[in-house]
Amino acid sequence: MADSLPLGVLVSGRGSNLDAIAEAIETGRLVATIKVVICDQPGALALDLASRRGLPAILFERAAFSGRTAFEEEIVRTLLRYGVRLVVLAGFMRLVGPTLLSAFPNKIINIHPSLLPSFPGLSAQRQALDYGVKFSGCTVHYVNGVVDGGRIIAQAVVPVQSDDTEETLSTRILTEEHRLLPQAIGFLVF
Repeated sequence: MADSLPLGVLVSGRGSNLDAIAEAIETGRLVATIKVVICDQPGALALDLASRRGLPAILFERAAFSGRTAFEEEIVRTLLRYGVRLVVLAGFMRLVGPTLLSAFPNKIINIHPSLLPSFPGLSAQRQALDYGVKFSGCTVHYVNGVVDGGRIIAQAVVPVQSDDTEETLSTRILTEEHRLLPQAIGFLVF
């Protein structure tokens, strides 16, 4: 049997992708262990979710640190202390800087709600609708120094309906994110 991949999951919001990863682990679809959840937003629902699932969760408020380097240094120390080998950005709404990137080279992945390289950055679903694309989706990719610019690991396609709103398209893409992210983690070998 394969060794369980030790994950560190970074979150900022409700934690639905964190939940999808935990569910895939519990049902045996993913051979991994969530070693620690790190959140940068007080009151984020992801913290409650981690608590309900019995996952170690730590809040690091960015404002409590002198700068991004100090913030990331504390994240790196924590990830290393928990023995993390893969860092998963699951709705982590901060740009990752050189401190974290150099500590985990080619071992940080992100889920983004578009078919990259199209529509990087914020409001990807709105960008897709404004552009008039017929298909959108989500992408799991490695994180590098370029916003949503790392090498693609996996993608899932979602058709754009003529009556879609940002909310309806986002909901359908999120369903695919929940399927794709655990699957993509399972593809990786370290």
